[in-house]
Amino acid sequence: MRSKGAIAILVVVLLVLFAGCAGCSTYNSMIGAEEQVEESWANVETAYQRRADLIPNLVNTVRGAADFEQETLESVTQARANATSINLSADDLTDPAQVRAFQEAQSQLSGALSRLLAVSENYPQLRATEAFRDLQAQLEGTENRINVSRMDYNETVRGYNTQVRRFPANVFAGIFGFETRTPFEAEAGAEQAPTVDFSS
Repeated sequence: MRSKGAIAILVVVLLVLFAGCAGCSTYNSMIGAEEQVEESWANVETAYQRRADLIPNLVNTVRGAADFEQETLESVTQARANATSINLSADDLTDPAQVRAFQEAQSQLSGALSRLLAVSENYPQLRATEAFRDLQAQLEGTENRINVSRMDYNETVRGYNTQVRRFPANVFAGIFGFETRTPFEAEAGAEQAPTVDFSS
């Protein structure tokens, strides 16, 4: 009689230990995935910061060109100020509205920079300066880094979100407060290819 009770208790203890080990493994795995998301986000921030750091030099170089459009320079300066005023921590990545605000500010800065570079086409002397060409090349490289870091971030977020939403990990995620993170979305109009017209 006692041996059957002892065996039943032993089975229950083993089941609890097994469930506990599986829970620890799931929890540790989610911690690792969360750390990867945070590292990917830090890379995104670094790429955007590099761009923000290049802009004052670009603006000063362009400002040196006689009669360059002040409105264009001011829009770049204001867009940079707006973009750098929005800081997201890794915890903020669970709020789609905050991520969207960050993305919109960065998109406005990208647009302002594009306009500045387009207007600079009208200033051949400016485009001929080594400082301008160097800054333009650095900006192009930085834009590529931004795109790569955003893709890496989205891939990491997809893996993390999949993990915290799958059963039974989603139970542990709910208990321990693991929330899904918001990926970057394509910018408005990105689904339409730009029109190229060589007739003019």
